[in-house]
Amino acid sequence: MTSRGFSRLLVASAAASAGLLVLAGCSGSADPAGSGAASDPDAEIVIGSQNEPTNLDQIFGGSSGVTEVFTGNVYEGLFRITDDAQVEPLLASDTTVSADGLVYTFTLEDATFHSGEELTADDVKYSLERFIGDESIAARKRQLSVIDTVTAVDDKTVEVTLSQPSISFTYNLGYVWIVNADAGDLTATADGTGPYALGDYRKGDSITLDVNADYWGDAPANGGVVYQYYADPTALNNALTTGAVDLVTSQSNPDSIAEFEAAGFQIIEGTSTTKELLAFNDRVAPFDDVRVRKAIYSAIDREKLLDAIWDGRGELIGSMVPPSEPWYIDLADNNPYDPALAEQLLTEAGQADGFTFTVDTPDSGVHSTVAEFLKSELAKVGITMNINIITDDEWYQKVYTEKNFEATLQGHVNDRDINFYGNPDFYWGYDNADVQTWLAESEAAASVEEQTELIKKANQQISDDAASVWLYLNPQLRIAAEGVSGVPKNGLNSLFYVSDITKA
Repeated sequence: MTSRGFSRLLVASAAASAGLLVLAGCSGSADPAGSGAASDPDAEIVIGSQNEPTNLDQIFGGSSGVTEVFTGNVYEGLFRITDDAQVEPLLASDTTVSADGLVYTFTLEDATFHSGEELTADDVKYSLERFIGDESIAARKRQLSVIDTVTAVDDKTVEVTLSQPSISFTYNLGYVWIVNADAGDLTATADGTGPYALGDYRKGDSITLDVNADYWGDAPANGGVVYQYYADPTALNNALTTGAVDLVTSQSNPDSIAEFEAAGFQIIEGTSTTKELLAFNDRVAPFDDVRVRKAIYSAIDREKLLDAIWDGRGELIGSMVPPSEPWYIDLADNNPYDPALAEQLLTEAGQADGFTFTVDTPDSGVHSTVAEFLKSELAKVGITMNINIITDDEWYQKVYTEKNFEATLQGHVNDRDINFYGNPDFYWGYDNADVQTWLAESEAAASVEEQTELIKKANQQISDDAASVWLYLNPQLRIAAEGVSGVPKNGLNSLFYVSDITKA
């Protein structure tokens, strides 16, 4: 069977059995195609997505869906990450840094929470401390653990002292929500300072964002937003073609793109940071042996997989760093497809007769489809891979939190997330002292050039160790109806700013 034929088989199977989760998004809006009608500032924008949050609070995981809906829309940070990964001030109207790089002093904007309470330095102190607190499992908690103390100098001034210099400190702050210190449980409610307030939350169905009439910044260009969630990619595509939704945040079925193009829809292609990973639990045998991990890598025809899933879109990568980041190295062939090499490595590792393991894969996205491909590939070198399909909620509990797994499939959306390999307590348990040292030193670097060289060393090492199998980098594809404009096009850590989206 050709890879294109295999693609049709896999996509059909996936559409019948599981939703397709694509984790993506950012700013940098796309212009409308072909509509000369004026936009309606009161129009409600309906967004179709398969990326529903598991809860509404980023410190408890929430999946990338919580970033897609809430970051920059409902909640704001001291800083904002732009489409080209630059840092802009947001709630911090002014920033001063001490000569030794350890003390940051922020002056706050005159902003108000949706509840009507004024933003104060106490809210910032509370927000930063909860983000790095014991209960938090937020993705950037480890990077921001350089925070030593947070002091509310007065109502509008916050002083943050670091335990060591951090060259990425303000960048990482761009992902930290400033929340109302008096808001309480935020897993099903919200109280931010953003241009939208949470209007309605129906788990398993939709999230509605209402325009914040008292927003301190520029008013949104639309009359509100509804995120409508679909588990089935076919149902999502049907919703777009029938006008039930105005756009989709990610297109996960390349076979339907030509149909949408022919029907006059806009195909918006941007830059992605979403890596499809086969992640091992490096703590447990046989995945604690680098030879076994490299054997599995070389047993998989990733080019065939990419073509089967994405039909010419996306690209192969060989580490956690995509081409859009400054410390990228082309490592796509560092662990080459070579079944004979895979068998040799298995023999050297004492696994000449193969072994059996289980991969836990979420039922969302293309993960279950990818799993079937991997099962077929690994069988050719004597490895039996059992597939255990679980929900996203189960994945966060079993894999991410409890670390109770052998291997898993997941799409990692975060930008600049090689730092996860510097944390031996992260769910995959990769533990290399050199990598930890290089990544720690890169944060304390005196210049971007020094930081880049150190991270490149770590980049090379995790690839040499086959710490995970980086299967491919997803393409970033959105589809919008004619007359819709201002759609964020890039896939930077699922950021999806909606305030500029309009429709005629």
